[in-house]
Amino acid sequence: MALDRDSLRILARALEKLDAGFSRLPRFEPPATDPRLEEVLAELAARLADNFPYFHPLYAGQMLKPPHPAARLAYALAMYVNPNNHALDGGRATSALEKEAVGEIAAMFGWTSCLGHLCAGGTMANLEALWVAGRLHPGKTVAASEQAHYTHARISGVLGLPFEALRCDRLGRLDPQALEKRAAEGGLGAVVATLGTTATGSVDPLSDILALRERFGFRVHVDAAYGGYFVLAGNLDGNARESLARAGEADSIVIDPHKHGLQPYGCGCVLFRDPAVGRLYKHDSPYTYFSSAELHLGEISLECSRPGAAAAALWATQRLLPLRPGGRFAQGLERGREAALVLWRAIDEDPWFAAAFRPELDILCFLPRGGSLASVSAASRRIFAAAAREDLHLALAELPSRFWPHLAPEAGRSTVTCLRSVLMKPEHLEWTGRILERLDRAAAGGVP
Repeated sequence: MALDRDSLRILARALEKLDAGFSRLPRFEPPATDPRLEEVLAELAARLADNFPYFHPLYAGQMLKPPHPAARLAYALAMYVNPNNHALDGGRATSALEKEAVGEIAAMFGWTSCLGHLCAGGTMANLEALWVAGRLHPGKTVAASEQAHYTHARISGVLGLPFEALRCDRLGRLDPQALEKRAAEGGLGAVVATLGTTATGSVDPLSDILALRERFGFRVHVDAAYGGYFVLAGNLDGNARESLARAGEADSIVIDPHKHGLQPYGCGCVLFRDPAVGRLYKHDSPYTYFSSAELHLGEISLECSRPGAAAAALWATQRLLPLRPGGRFAQGLERGREAALVLWRAIDEDPWFAAAFRPELDILCFLPRGGSLASVSAASRRIFAAAAREDLHLALAELPSRFWPHLAPEAGRSTVTCLRSVLMKPEHLEWTGRILERLDRAAAGGVP
């Protein structure tokens, strides 16, 4: 059995307790279950099987893994009430749960008095952070690494802010010299430091960026949507360890609980070191904020309606797996990181493949050895398809060819298609041997 069903009994008992909490109300019978509901759900189950097995350790492609049972059950339980965490009127209990859960996330970075909330995901969270930056530095440029997520350029366009992509180094990190040169030209309002790029998991050198902030006065926004939880991991190397340890010195941080935080989509989180930025959200509403003088989360959010169920799921998961170094949650991160290192060491010695560089988190990029950029790219695509036939699901990425020093430059072409694996499930560590076996078979059938 691959999909958990045993925990449904726990949900049934929790539902009884929730129902008892409203026993003082006059009896109300919910609508009868539609007799066709089971038929429709069976049809849906058949349709959903047309997916890659994101829950399985042989899926090591995109940033996908199943939410923790605590998150699934808590979300389902809260959905029976369906709270809205825009205002306390719509989500009294879940607003309190959100504040507690967000406070625990902030504490990972050493923040005890900050401003923050949950949102739909990393895109919306980054939008809020850059919106605040734009309000504080109107009209000034947002800069990020050329390997930063494309959403920053889009968001800057939405906000009417200039955006510039700066060169990265051979390890996929923002080049401090390129940033220094650009900052000296003036007009820089915010710099995005990506702590875990989507493509390679590279961690920008935050210490260098913070030093340049002291000289040039721009805001530093840490996009740790992917890598933020690794601040708890004890098996990182120098730059990643140092940069994550200093994330709390940034002006704002984004982290995605729906990635390493074991949550269902969508659950992002934005944090601001200075609570005073809350004044930028000020607005008047004659109908939403009347039930108490306590802060409504909708007063510090660009989003209005937000699912209280997401807050319940996050709170329950963190209640079961506290966010502390050395705990069970941190150990899961460390196992994924170790799996990436095991795979990297094996690929580094493999006659078929060459890795880009030692992974900083749990993402590894590699490609077939030999040939032109075009032929290597074609071989990567063939191996990708051959691996899928072995039930090993990887991803393809188009990356700068300079990430592989052995590749000869070619006129008119600066990128190469490579294979990418995201080893974010703790179970990946136990499956590295079987992953490598299937990868070698795929290579034998995918390289001419």
